[in-house]
Amino acid sequence: MLRRNRTTFASIGFTALATVSALTLTACGSGGQGGSGDDGVKVGLITKTDTNPFFVKMKEGAEQAAKDNGVELVSAAGKFDGDNAGQVTAIENMVNSGVKGILITPNDSKAIVPALEKARAKGVLIIALDSPTDPQDATDALFATDNVKAGELIGQYAKAAMAGKEAKIATLDLAPGVAVGVQRHQGFLKGFGVAEDDIACMQDTGGDQAKGQTAMENCLQKSPDINVVYTINEPAALGAYTALKAKGLEKKVLVVSVDGGCTGTKAVKEGKIAATSQQYPLQMASQGVKAVADFAKNGKKASGYTDTGVTLITDAAKTGVDSKDTAYGLEKCWG
Repeated sequence: MLRRNRTTFASIGFTALATVSALTLTACGSGGQGGSGDDGVKVGLITKTDTNPFFVKMKEGAEQAAKDNGVELVSAAGKFDGDNAGQVTAIENMVNSGVKGILITPNDSKAIVPALEKARAKGVLIIALDSPTDPQDATDALFATDNVKAGELIGQYAKAAMAGKEAKIATLDLAPGVAVGVQRHQGFLKGFGVAEDDIACMQDTGGDQAKGQTAMENCLQKSPDINVVYTINEPAALGAYTALKAKGLEKKVLVVSVDGGCTGTKAVKEGKIAATSQQYPLQMASQGVKAVADFAKNGKKASGYTDTGVTLITDAAKTGVDSKDTAYGLEKCWG
């Protein structure tokens, strides 16, 4: 568990979104005109937001898979990362619209469970993408990166890069109650071989670049000698880099991250981030849509966990840590 006393993601007073339009609910059919798929099967996709590039890519993968499998995709997204109420409303709207299955990236791994249980009770296949629910069996299946492994890889890399030098570590995390953030954080600690009490500064960022910059500024004020920074994702990493550069520390502090988006991979190539664990949201969504289409055709439910892969990307490889360079990362980014 993360420390209770560390700075938490500022609550923004999310309001339950009562209409489909407020949740940016959209549909795209196999013919590309928004009509039903060839067999009338609807698949729902609910992401945390519709602005984060990770979820944009995920939606692209779902749209293409819907066309390939002859089904209709209905998508929804809350306005902010953490909007559980909005996701609950989206689930209810999708169930009422007759979807055969729902793919969801949970904003709150525990709070979303009752809404998912109601949908499953009505025969809707529920598949989590990227982040599991708590408990994980609240969904029929999970298509995701092994987020513990993703964190562990960059932890191992950072440990090797320090080459025995004493580490003063800051962790720029996601937000309380979000499994993906907790798993990456714990994986990093495991990979580096440190405990919570060894961390000089822990801050939440919501995965946001501006909040990442503020979090890094706060950590530098608390511990000016920080020399290793773990970040939940690349926007937070770039925010941290901005804060470090303003202090003339960008060459003295090792920054590692997770996601492997195209922008983030370019930042690795440019030396702003030392290494990142690349995951593949397009694959998560594509495989999820196909699973729902198969369920509609033959009644067989996807089950358990499907690992969609993770690769450490860096141009400064370290002995004993498997990695690929940024040329590979840019070719594969979020495919």
